Amino acid sequence: MSRADALFLQNCRDILDHGVWDTDLPVRPHWEDGTPAHTVKKFGIVNRYDLQEEFPILTLRRTYWKTAVDELLWIWQKKSNNIHDLNGHIWDEWADPDGSIGKAYGYQLSIKHQYPEGEMDQVDRVLYDLKHNPASRRILTSLYNHQDLHEMNLYPCAWSMTFNVSGNVLNAILNQRSQDMLAANNWNVVQYAVLVHMLAQVSGLVPGQLVHVIADAHIYDRHVPIIEKMLAQTPSPAPVFRMDPSVTDFYAFTRDSFSLEGYTPAPFEDQIPIAI
Repeated sequence: MSRADALFLQNCRDILDHGVWDTDLPVRPHWEDGTPAHTVKKFGIVNRYDLQEEFPILTLRRTYWKTAVDELLWIWQKKSNNIHDLNGHIWDEWADPDGSIGKAYGYQLSIKHQYPEGEMDQVDRVLYDLKHNPASRRILTSLYNHQDLHEMNLYPCAWSMTFNVSGNVLNAILNQRSQDMLAANNWNVVQYAVLVHMLAQVSGLVPGQLVHVIADAHIYDRHVPIIEKMLAQTPSPAPVFRMDPSVTDFYAFTRDSFSLEGYTPAPFEDQIPIAI
């Protein structure tokens, strides 16, 4: 069993057995038919993944990891907030008629700030510090800009990354305010595991640990039967992650720079409804 599968099963069992329901509260999310989308949740889940040990992708069901990588590149490379720059359709519900999701995600990473070394955006500042100031304890990004929240079609869920170099090892903490465990948990873990691999390679480092901190880890009411079926499945071993070793420029990676060997997820035929 992979570490990612073990943690997912542990988290979901804990949420279902010991979580708190919000059925007595008014909630913002709703289902396509207009019914309120209620959840059962646990506060403050922390998962730790050793990227040298394995690549943290679920085998309990298929994670469409290439599409996840495409979204990661849309945010971190293209620094875009327009779905016309994205190959998938996961953001369609939150886009305006022009394709914009407002001043969210990639938009925030594209904003340039003044530093003693010159003007840079958040991504370029991380790249600069990893190469020139690896001992710094200030290497981080934040998408949660209170000034712009009213112009975001969806507040950022995975909102902060903190990077830390220990010797020649790059570690990172992903902070997430809210997590739909079935639809998005492993999606985000895969994305930010790939990001740590990318940043490590172009900075002459090796990837280490990814720590995922989730403030509100929840399972939606209509997802419970699907989760229960997953809890009864037998996971497979983790696949082997490969990345093109010739890429030394962060902005030169493409979705084809990555591959997985031996990825054999369990059959999964359920349709996952998405609360909006």
